[in-house]
Amino acid sequence: MRKKLSDLNIASKDDFVAALANVFEHSPWVAEAVAAMRPFAGVASLFAAMKAVVEGASDETRLKLVKAHPDLANKTQRAAGLTAESTAEQDGVGLDRLSDAEYEAFERANNAYRTKFGFPYIVCVRRHTRDSILRDFERRLLNDASAEMRRSIEEVCRVAALRVDQLVASEDKLAVHGRLSTHVLDTHSGKPAAGIAVELTELSELGEARVVGRAITNSDGRTDQPLIGGRPVPIGRYELTFHVGGYFADRGVTLSDPPFLDRIPLQFAVSDPEGHLHVPLLVTPWSYATYRGS
Repeated sequence: MRKKLSDLNIASKDDFVAALANVFEHSPWVAEAVAAMRPFAGVASLFAAMKAVVEGASDETRLKLVKAHPDLANKTQRAAGLTAESTAEQDGVGLDRLSDAEYEAFERANNAYRTKFGFPYIVCVRRHTRDSILRDFERRLLNDASAEMRRSIEEVCRVAALRVDQLVASEDKLAVHGRLSTHVLDTHSGKPAAGIAVELTELSELGEARVVGRAITNSDGRTDQPLIGGRPVPIGRYELTFHVGGYFADRGVTLSDPPFLDRIPLQFAVSDPEGHLHVPLLVTPWSYATYRGS
């Protein structure tokens, strides 16, 4: 349950630290350091103070913070027990149900990274898909140790920002959410297309594709809620499938058997997790078009 910032501002130090102890993985010392800085005007100032404590810590302390994080998709660590936050984050991107090929790829990447740098690879998994994490591994293995430590702390802070967003309710908001939306226009009738089933699938090179959202368009041709919203839109490749054959048949449009267009798949990629990507469909029984909206 999210706690109001106003309540945290007046809580005892012990209660304040307990509420925010694992914003930074196994590192309650960050919450302890900012407890005396209260009251905070908003969640942005609270997180800025926590981030400043981490960035101002000694090299040794920051290394301990990085080493407090688990390897990604590590079966042994998972069996031994991860923090609830790490478990939810890894499960959310599907790291608990990888294919054999994906597990092997993650194991190779983890081992190569630890061998080179001596600490675990850290990435804010809620901003990524499985494929984009593996590509990020490859790019970052080219860094030197000092550059990679800086990048690791950046990722630690991204993870922490999302945890603060989940834990603390405040009038202001952290800029940690993106949005993916769609809109279907029936250009045959010149009206929004209501009642079209839409399916969003995350594509993968090594594993199986994963359906991550389903919706039905409303009277405005839009979905009642974004296909992805209230969180980052993970970097990766996707396919949106629009079930248009039944829609036109239900409206008495004369169609071939089988219809020329029944299901329309649109493949696209996401590169900005905190951005707004709009993928509309303009459709007739015989043609369709799309574009990148925002």
